[in-house]
Amino acid sequence: MTHTFMIGASTAAHQVEGNNIHSDFWVMENLKHSDFAEPSGMAVDHYNRYEEDITLLAQAGCNAYRFSIEWARIEPKEGKFCQKAMEHYRRVLLFCHEKGITPIVTLHHFSTPAWIISKGGWCKEYVVGAFARYAGKIARELGDLIPYICTINEAN
Repeated sequence: MTHTFMIGASTAAHQVEGNNIHSDFWVMENLKHSDFAEPSGMAVDHYNRYEEDITLLAQAGCNAYRFSIEWARIEPKEGKFCQKAMEHYRRVLLFCHEKGITPIVTLHHFSTPAWIISKGGWCKEYVVGAFARYAGKIARELGDLIPYICTINEAN
C-alpha cells in the first residue's frame, strides 16, 4: 500500500522496543560509568505492544510509519539469524498493511549488534559484507511487505 502524501510517525527500535540485549547500545548503557543517563530496559515495550501502538497511529489519521528493524535481534551472533525475530517483524509489517499504514523500514538506526563492535566496529572493512548479508536477508524474507526502505537513519 502506498499513498501520494504520507504523514506518520517514526521510531528507533532500540528506543522503543525494549530488551534489546544483543545491541551495542544495550552493552554501553549498562556499563558502570556509562554516558547514558539510564538503561533502556523494557523502554515502552513496543516489541510486544506494536499492535496497540500502530492502531493508535491509524486512529490519529496517519498513513505511514517509519521504524527500524533491529539488526541485533535479526543477527544476534555473527552469521546466526533469529527466525523468531524475523517472524516478529513480518507480523509488524502485516499489521501495518492491515491498518492502512505504509511501512517505511530503516535497516540501521544507530544501534549495532554487539558482536560487530567487539570485532572493531564500523571502521573495519568486514562490516560491508556483514551489513550486506543482513540487508539481503531482510530483502529476501520481508521485502514483499516493504514498499520503502532506508539503509541508515539520517545518513548525513
